[in-house]
Amino acid sequence: MSLSKSTQRQHLITELQTRGLRLNSADQDHVSRRGGAGPSDHQAVTIDATTLMVPIYTQSAWRSPFAVESDESGHRLVENAIPLADITFAETPRFYDRSTEDGIPYSQIATLHSKDVLATTVLQTCIRYESRRKACKFCSIGQSLQAGRTIARKTPQQLAEVAKAAVELDGVQHMVMTTGTPATADRGAAILCDSAQAIRAAVDLPLQAQCEPPNDPIWYQRMKDAGIDTLGMHLEVVTPELRKELMPGKAEVSIEEYLLAFRDAVAVFGRGQVSTYILAGLGDSKEAILEICEQLIEIGVYPFVVPFVPITGTPLEDLTPPGSEFMESILAPLGKRLQLASMRSSDIKAGCGRCGACSTLSEYEH
Repeated sequence: MSLSKSTQRQHLITELQTRGLRLNSADQDHVSRRGGAGPSDHQAVTIDATTLMVPIYTQSAWRSPFAVESDESGHRLVENAIPLADITFAETPRFYDRSTEDGIPYSQIATLHSKDVLATTVLQTCIRYESRRKACKFCSIGQSLQAGRTIARKTPQQLAEVAKAAVELDGVQHMVMTTGTPATADRGAAILCDSAQAIRAAVDLPLQAQCEPPNDPIWYQRMKDAGIDTLGMHLEVVTPELRKELMPGKAEVSIEEYLLAFRDAVAVFGRGQVSTYILAGLGDSKEAILEICEQLIEIGVYPFVVPFVPITGTPLEDLTPPGSEFMESILAPLGKRLQLASMRSSDIKAGCGRCGACSTLSEYEH
């Protein structure tokens, strides 16, 4: 039985996102991210009007059957030299040409993710990362700082200046602010509040904040009042034993504590406006991921399941990424469950779930 066109498209972009893409040096001049927080070692590409982040700097990408052929007429995605579709790249945004008065390039303060999403790591240091014993084994938050591609702390004024320019020059539609975890009980919520207040005073831009659950739930209302529209608190791994092995510091905040935090956050931000990242391919079974996703949906949390991408320079750099079959076995039933719950990425006001470029989950919601 032949597959429908939509199913073929779902399979293609899911496989592309898990296996990566081989690029020539000229194509790597477009918007890409090496190291750091968020979707690292990726490049934004658009296929059939869908923009997604695709691994390009990973070991699996160097072995990928997918590549790009370019000539005067444009770019084509090929698989083992067979043309599949036209492909385009996100162009370098105009705000990257600017710098602050003290000489810091705007690109070191915030970066363009996908085609219309501004993203920043407000605090580029983390108490988890600084401890070799407690560090998440998949994290590369310190790499871009060591390479001089960012600064350790972005001030509210810097973020407001860059956000305003990104909206005016490049049509940015929403913004993601994540942070390394500081050694404070609020776990980063305070600096996110300060940043949001400054940004919203400068420009009308929907905001997502991302942090670990703060110790006091009063921070959810404070973040909302500061102008933050949506909140991300990321589980990443869902099996308790794996959490202790792969993210020993972060695992000190148990899944049960996260579930309580999610309930408190949804009460403030609303159903579907709180989300969590789950990294498929780190050892959690399909059943474990779908089971926790069911609990999250019942609470009102959007479970953003993404394929794990091994990042060069981390302890898990040699781990084989998940195959497209494994991802589809999760995303297909999860997409149907989200549809039944009337909880879709398109209804999220700002952030990773709304962008959707790091996963093909939204393709399965229809």
